[in-house]
Amino acid sequence: MALIAEARLRGMEVVISALTIIEAVHARTNKSRLNWVLSGLRVVPVGDEEARAASKLLMNAGLHGHKYAIDAAVAEAALRQHRPVVMLTSDVDDMAKLCGERVRLVAV
Repeated sequence: MALIAEARLRGMEVVISALTIIEAVHARTNKSRLNWVLSGLRVVPVGDEEARAASKLLMNAGLHGHKYAIDAAVAEAALRQHRPVVMLTSDVDDMAKLCGERVRLVAV
């Protein structure tokens, strides 16, 4: 929450892929709190065009399969944003393969 607040103070838009919501939910997720957090973010959808672009990213990075599918969709969403783009991620290595130098990656 502190990182989101800091981004907003700096005038940055906070964007997540719709698929990130799937990754964030588990048995102990407080749904009310999640919905409150999401209300302050721009959630970008993943449709056919985005899925095809994410698939191309996977191929170009030499990755494939379900292990990297959500990462590819998140990377594709990041690459569509106005520059500069900063991505907070727990998987810097895979995101670096998918985004290259076009997105600044920050480990969380």
